[in-house]
Amino acid sequence: MDSAKLAPRSSRRSRSGTAPSSPGPAPVGFAQAEAALVEHYPRLVRLAHVVLPASLGRARRVLAAHALTQRALPRPRELAGARVPGPRGEEAAGAGSGTGRGGAGVSARDAGYACVRGRVLRETLRACGDGGPGKARVPSGLPRVWGLRLFPRAGGTEELALDQALSRLSGAGRAAYALVHLEGLDAETARALLTEAGAADAGAALGEAAGVELPAGAHAAALLASPEFDACSLQARPTDLVRRRQGVRAFGAGAAVLLVCGAAFTGWSLTRSEEPAYVPSATEREALDPARLTTVAPDAWETATRRDFSVWPARGGLVSDRALLGRALRAWDHPGRRTHVSATPGTPLGGPAGPPRLLWAGHTAGADIVLFYDGLRLVRYAEAAGDGFGDPALDLVRADGIDEAGAAVVAIARTDGNVRYLTAPWVKSVAQRDLRVPQRASTPFTTERDGTVWPFQQPGRTPAPDGGCTTWNTVQVTGVDGHARLYSDLGDLLPAHLTTGSPTAPGEVDDLASRTAWAPSACSLVAGQGRGVRAVNSWSYASQPLPEGAGTARWACTRMDTWRGGGTLTLAEYRAPGHPLGAVAAQAADSAACGPRQPDVLAGAMWKAPSGTWYVLAAGSGGVASITARDGIRGASPTRLFALPAPKGSTATLSATLVSGGTLDGLG
Repeated sequence: MDSAKLAPRSSRRSRSGTAPSSPGPAPVGFAQAEAALVEHYPRLVRLAHVVLPASLGRARRVLAAHALTQRALPRPRELAGARVPGPRGEEAAGAGSGTGRGGAGVSARDAGYACVRGRVLRETLRACGDGGPGKARVPSGLPRVWGLRLFPRAGGTEELALDQALSRLSGAGRAAYALVHLEGLDAETARALLTEAGAADAGAALGEAAGVELPAGAHAAALLASPEFDACSLQARPTDLVRRRQGVRAFGAGAAVLLVCGAAFTGWSLTRSEEPAYVPSATEREALDPARLTTVAPDAWETATRRDFSVWPARGGLVSDRALLGRALRAWDHPGRRTHVSATPGTPLGGPAGPPRLLWAGHTAGADIVLFYDGLRLVRYAEAAGDGFGDPALDLVRADGIDEAGAAVVAIARTDGNVRYLTAPWVKSVAQRDLRVPQRASTPFTTERDGTVWPFQQPGRTPAPDGGCTTWNTVQVTGVDGHARLYSDLGDLLPAHLTTGSPTAPGEVDDLASRTAWAPSACSLVAGQGRGVRAVNSWSYASQPLPEGAGTARWACTRMDTWRGGGTLTLAEYRAPGHPLGAVAAQAADSAACGPRQPDVLAGAMWKAPSGTWYVLAAGSGGVASITARDGIRGASPTRLFALPAPKGSTATLSATLVSGGTLDGLG
């Protein structure tokens, strides 16, 4: 797969063969800077949005990008006598080649734009703090949005993969990537701008950016110009309506109290009918009382008919810290302004309806962490331990209808590219396995007395030159019953349970054969990050002899099911002979194909034979009787395999007749 490299661009030369002379410093006036900010506001906001860390969350990242950009307008006295250096060449200090949205017509010699861009870059890097992938110190004040959550439109798997890759860079590394691929600057100019903006090591930042890998056929400039990174074209959703209503009631109650106090000084009085109608109920007070948290006996899971979070005992060294537990409950019920709240899609917000179950409270990875379960959601609260700095964080994920497999392990903390897990009391052993190398032995880990085990390397952190991944670390958990299960961290509290085989009867990935079947699909798991994925099943559904005796290709479908039911993602992968990784040929969201309700699947792809001839290939699962192609390429096959010569770049609409007599459309 293609990779985006930061190679310095050669300087343009005049017809005489000499480099054009660089103009001297250009003066900047307030009106010029203001005009540049207004004219190129979307481009500057996009730049700030790319540099800010993804850990802020989509909504806060958008508002922070707008706030930093609006604060970039200098005061008139700050521009008194200010001058900015002229460009080194036609592509240097200006907006560059105009690859980003809103950048058309930006002059390379626009001193006003160069001035405000430098200020945006400086303020954004300052907000990133140490420049790492952690949380940023976002500015306070305007802009503020009440009652709505704003976030960019979701992109495809390529945009998601790029955002994930950028989240692993430092703030300066993301800035270097944006300057080269969004602003179109050469490496020398980008280094100078980074240094001027306060980056500690601009060379190292460019080196970080050079290591970002992209999927085959993807272009960095096009991806950064997509709606995924556009913080000005937004979607709106309501905030938590229940919590907002509670806040309004609390405000009304507070206002009534102030009114009563005022009446005491002015001689006014209120009758009982005029007193505030809302008073927190006893149930609500009990739900936030750490003394009423529910727990079970340490051996309750041994005799339980169903093993899930309801039979987890309370563990950890801080289960008796009432102050910490109280702060965690209050943050859950009513997060403060500085509390970072995140929830997987489909997870309801709002506080507990009654006293929740305490699962774990302890210190790990420099933070004090509390884990609750209320029957519907798993809730994690984290705050900096001791005199540490950092805002509290609250993470929620749906966990209703959970079973023994789903409640076996929780990702309790992530630091420095590693994951710390908390295991169920019925887990006997834990090991790390590289899904990309199925024959390699697992690496056993020691479980601490409080149930934690670490450090596991986050999967997919070592990109391959072809844009895939060289490793994909998974967690192998063996229970007291001797059954081994495999899990993959996809960025949520609950790692995804990996299975293999027919959708009607998937099996565990617990031997060499099942791991070998999964290995080509390992890198496709990146598409499930942050989606609230519950389980992922990979099924090799067809083998196809290739034309011209070029070997045998294999087809597989990978289905990602979520905790909320909707939001599933199905990928059809084509595995060419001699290639260790599968290539995604088609994908569909919320499709029944390759699932328990519709186990059959049909997909196609273009393939180039050794002779140079292009073919349209297609394959269906065992329930497919015949395949038909139309719209561009017309043909039919009386079997579940299809191969037809076709011009390069051809498209076709595929459909199939099932053995049962029904029909099936091609995936994607």
